[in-house]
Amino acid sequence: MYAIVEIAGQQFKVEKGRHVFTHRLEGDANAELEFDKVLLVDNDGTVSVGAPTVKGAKVKGTILEHLRGDKVIVFKKKRRKSYQKSNGHRQYLTKVMIDDIVA
Repeated sequence: MYAIVEIAGQQFKVEKGRHVFTHRLEGDANAELEFDKVLLVDNDGTVSVGAPTVKGAKVKGTILEHLRGDKVIVFKKKRRKSYQKSNGHRQYLTKVMIDDIVA
């Protein structure tokens, strides 16, 4: 069983017992979360597609930890103009364990 759910403006395919990395969510570690913007639910071949969401469907999860992603290097250069600029960025993430999918 899996579901397509919208978390923090992004869509994720989630399954029970798996974890996802999302943009930083509010809440402490071990806090319970409930996502109700479920767009699609597949229950062993029976697919329910919402318009725009599936009524009565919820995804329950737990925040495992808050962390930062890998460093992304942003490098800009204009040839023959003596212009180089280097910058780095690390995105703030939240690791969420999916506990249950209620359809």
